[in-house]
Amino acid sequence: MNSRIKNSLYTLGLLLVLFLVWKYRQPAATPIRLEGKTMGTSYHITYFDKLGRNFQSSVDSLLVLVNKSINTYDTASDISRFNRASRFVRFTLPYFFPPLKKSQEVVASSQGAYDPTIMPLVNAWGFGPKKIERPDTAEVLSVRAFVGFEKINFNRDSIWKNDPRVQLDFSAIGQGYGADVVGDFFKSKSIENFFVELGGEGVAFGKNLSEDRDWEIGILDPASDYVEQKFKAYATLRGGGFSTSGNYFNYREVDGKRYSHTIDPVSGFPVEHELLSATVFAADCSTADAWATAFMSMGHIKGQEILKQHPELQVLFIYSSGNGVETFVTDGIRKELRIQP
Repeated sequence: MNSRIKNSLYTLGLLLVLFLVWKYRQPAATPIRLEGKTMGTSYHITYFDKLGRNFQSSVDSLLVLVNKSINTYDTASDISRFNRASRFVRFTLPYFFPPLKKSQEVVASSQGAYDPTIMPLVNAWGFGPKKIERPDTAEVLSVRAFVGFEKINFNRDSIWKNDPRVQLDFSAIGQGYGADVVGDFFKSKSIENFFVELGGEGVAFGKNLSEDRDWEIGILDPASDYVEQKFKAYATLRGGGFSTSGNYFNYREVDGKRYSHTIDPVSGFPVEHELLSATVFAADCSTADAWATAFMSMGHIKGQEILKQHPELQVLFIYSSGNGVETFVTDGIRKELRIQP
């Protein structure tokens, strides 16, 4: 090796060492964290911005507008006006159409396992604003007659129904949609690395720069309760939305029988199967949120069949069997999951 090559290699090596020393001495990126209350729950956001901008007020303002569109607990919201209307409502804000359009897509793909026109059934079973001590089977069956997405029509600025008793409930997609709205806002501000969690579901893009690693979430063990909560799995996020649906917290007991809050829109009755929780990873959180509810409605056996037609979805099912608690994981997320024994 001649001296010219030796000098070149020496110079390259020195530059590499200097670069590594420089990189090591660089302070870790400083995260900006936001939190607040919305949709009857809380949100937590972490993002990195070279300009150091604080978007707390912007996020809160956006979520107020989303609530004014799709929150049934706000009597003046667009969805509340529709539920009271006999026929037709015009949207006052642009945040009603997107979850409607996404719902139309998932209703069809899930064979009706997810259906936001389920509101009358939610109320009949006592999961709405009015608490009912004992569900009336006859009433449930009569209410079932005006549940079905085909009973509404909509365009970009209006929605109408063919039966005045039809009502909408976006609780199975609303939080996911809210997370998407916030995520889109960050993208519009050229924020590339952010994590948005709203009520346990959300979106994540880029990396956690302060720790120089991918974003990660914990997936709750279905054996958890409000007092003692533990994780059954951890998932590395590569960009997109995530949502978990389960029946471990939200249920009612009548005469010693536990009724799940997940109601099958087809039968009109709370689900009774082995699926304990469904975690869905998708391109956006609205999709993940709606599908998590759909899978909880149909169960893990039918869910596995449906998934063959939807390679864009990745899931973790946790279900009970004769061997105890088992899991099903799609191939596309398997390497990103750490499941606890």
